[in-house]
Amino acid sequence: MVNTVSFPGLGLEFTLNRVAVQLFGKDIYWYGVIIACGFLLAALCCYRKAAHFGVDGDKLMDMLFFAVPLSILGARAYYVIFYLSQYVDADGSFNWGRAIAIWDGGMAIYGGVIMAVITVAVYCKVRHQSFWNYADVGCYGLLIGQAIGRWGNFVNVEAYGGLTTLPWRMCSASIANELMGKGLLESQEMYQNILDGTVGVHPTFLYESLWNVLGLVLLVLLARKGRKFDGQIFLCYVIWYGVGRTIIEGMRTDSLYFFGTGLRTSQMVGIVSAAVALVVMAIQFKRGKTATPPLEKEEKEQEINGN
Repeated sequence: MVNTVSFPGLGLEFTLNRVAVQLFGKDIYWYGVIIACGFLLAALCCYRKAAHFGVDGDKLMDMLFFAVPLSILGARAYYVIFYLSQYVDADGSFNWGRAIAIWDGGMAIYGGVIMAVITVAVYCKVRHQSFWNYADVGCYGLLIGQAIGRWGNFVNVEAYGGLTTLPWRMCSASIANELMGKGLLESQEMYQNILDGTVGVHPTFLYESLWNVLGLVLLVLLARKGRKFDGQIFLCYVIWYGVGRTIIEGMRTDSLYFFGTGLRTSQMVGIVSAAVALVVMAIQFKRGKTATPPLEKEEKEQEINGN
């Protein structure tokens, strides 16, 4: 499916084809390609940062073999659970075919993050590693993956916000049709205004991508100043992303709601997770434990030889 998306206030227009290439008669979507690139760059960054947090890079990569596929499943499962009606046929039966069609879009970042944290916790328990050190490394990968992955939403023309006349407003016929179909436009005139480009929607996919990039820069600077305790970087990530997601989610028109209530699921998770992270951070500061020092080259070689 081809869509034309414009940013009239910026003088930009893009023709977006959801299909990147065809391979053996099967469509390969840009959404999947972008998500995959995000995971690869995230893994590379984590591997290069591992030693700084006292983590062996090779063991980290072993963990990622489990965390990456499970996180994808978690992100999809989270979306399907809170958007269940979309995957139920007219006869009331659950459509497993649509449920597993990740390439059509529909992944919830929080589901992936939750599954990633669970996977890391189990892996560290089994391998006798420090969960907090792995979490500190992993948050860089999460921010990179999320920042890049949001551009998959752009190609699919989804994850946008409400109406606006700001210079960076985003306009598209598909957006106008979807908003009209959801009853979110007051009149036919408003529908035409979107087509004309005088009114558009908030590009919330872009807001979140930029928020994650800024968060990545701030956490890199924080790490360079020195961690006070293990887990500090990860807890800062949870707070940063939770606050940003709560604000941005309030702008969106396609939010997942908590089992039919008027509560936006991602806002609930964002507020609660940020609050919990603040409490845990206060406890960790009070304990006064020092952070694990960087893993020196000699230590890494001894650890590898010892295994």
